Amino acid sequence: MKTLENIFKEKLKGPVILMVFVKDNDCEYCGEEAELAKELSNASPQIKVEVVNIDHDEKTAAKFGIDKAPAVVILGDGYKDYHVRYFGLPAGHEFSAFIDDIIDVSSGKSRLSPAGRARVKAIDKPVHIEVYVTPTCPYCPRAVRMAHEMAIENPLITSDMVEAMEFPDLADKYAVMSVPKMIVNESYHFVGALPEPQFIEQIELALKGAPPPEDE
Repeated sequence: MKTLENIFKEKLKGPVILMVFVKDNDCEYCGEEAELAKELSNASPQIKVEVVNIDHDEKTAAKFGIDKAPAVVILGDGYKDYHVRYFGLPAGHEFSAFIDDIIDVSSGKSRLSPAGRARVKAIDKPVHIEVYVTPTCPYCPRAVRMAHEMAIENPLITSDMVEAMEFPDLADKYAVMSVPKMIVNESYHFVGALPEPQFIEQIELALKGAPPPEDE
C-alpha cells in the first residue's frame, strides 16, 4: 500500500470518485469490490468512495448505465463522468489498468498519441466498447486501457471492462472464446490487444458498418 500511496501522491492531479455498484444477491465479489475501492481511498485523500446498491437506488444506477454488479465507475472532479466502467473485480493483471485509469481520470487526459487522440476526437457517433477479460490474461489490460483512453478523450464513447468469468451469460452471448475480446455497439467484434492505430481502426470500421474480422 505504501507504494500506491507514493504513486498517487506523485501522479494524481485532482479528486477522483470511485462509485461502486453492488446488489443484495448473486454477487459473489460485491464485498471485495467495495473493500478494494476503500483500500485505494486509504492510499490517497484525493480518492473518495461511494457505494450504491442497485437494488435500492435504481435512479443512480440508471444515470450511469449500470445494469449489473459488481461495477465501478471512475468519476473525476465534480462527478465528471468519463464513461470509464469496470464490471467485475479488477483483479490480477487488471489491477494495473485500474490504477492507471484512476490516474488518467484525475487529470482528464489519456495517454494516447497525438495522432490517436485526433482520430478518437473525430468520432461523431455513439460508441459502446465492451472489453471481455479474465484476471490471468496478461494482454487484457492493454486492451482495457485503450478502450478507456478512448472514452476519456471523447464523451460519445463509453468503455466497459467485463470480467468474463463473473458474467458467464454475457460471455456466452458474445461467444467469448479467447480474451481480450472487444464488442462494439453490441454487434461488431474483434480479438486481441492491438496496437493503438489498429485498435482505433477497428472502432472506425465498426462505425462504418464493416463486417467484423475473423477471430477465433
